[in-house]
Amino acid sequence: MSAANPNQPSTLDDTDRRIVHLLQQDGRMSMRDLAAAVHVSRAHVYTRVKRLLDDGVIRRFTIQVDPERVGFSTSAYLTMKVEQNSWRQIRDSLAALPWVEHVALVSGDFDVLLLVRSASNKTLRDLVFAHIQNMPGVRSTRTLLVFDETDHLPALPGDPELVLEPRSRTSESDE
Repeated sequence: MSAANPNQPSTLDDTDRRIVHLLQQDGRMSMRDLAAAVHVSRAHVYTRVKRLLDDGVIRRFTIQVDPERVGFSTSAYLTMKVEQNSWRQIRDSLAALPWVEHVALVSGDFDVLLLVRSASNKTLRDLVFAHIQNMPGVRSTRTLLVFDETDHLPALPGDPELVLEPRSRTSESDE
C-alpha cells in the first residue's frame, strides 16, 4: 500500500523485492547483512525497510513456531456455513478463541475457513462442539484433520526471477 493512498498496492522495485524476500527468510537479519546482500548502503536499507513498514508492505517482524514442538499435535481446517448477516460477529468471535490461528471469509461451498491447532483431538472436539457450533449465526461446520503440511513463502508480484515457465502436457519421457 502506498502511504499516499492506503487502498493502492505499493510499487516495489527489484531492491524492495530482494529486501522483502531476504527478511521473509530471516527476519533477524541485520541491516548490515541485508545491505550487503542487496548491494546497497546500510543507510539505504534502513530507509527502504522504514518505507516498507510505513507503507504496510511489512506488517511486523515475528517468529514461526513449530506447532508440534510446543504441544499442538492436532491441526485442522474447519469450513463453516454461516448466516450472511452475521459473518463479522462470527469472524471476531472466532479470532478471539484460543487455538484459532487463521480466519478467512471465502467464496464457494462454504463461507468461512479457519485453521485450528490444539493439543489433542479431544481439545479440538470440545472447541468445535462447545464453542464454534454454538455461536449464533453458524449453520454448519466440517472439520478436516491435517495429516502433514509444508510451509513455503509466496513469490511477490512482478518478481522477474520467479516467473514460471509453461509446462508441456507431454514430456520426452512419456514418448
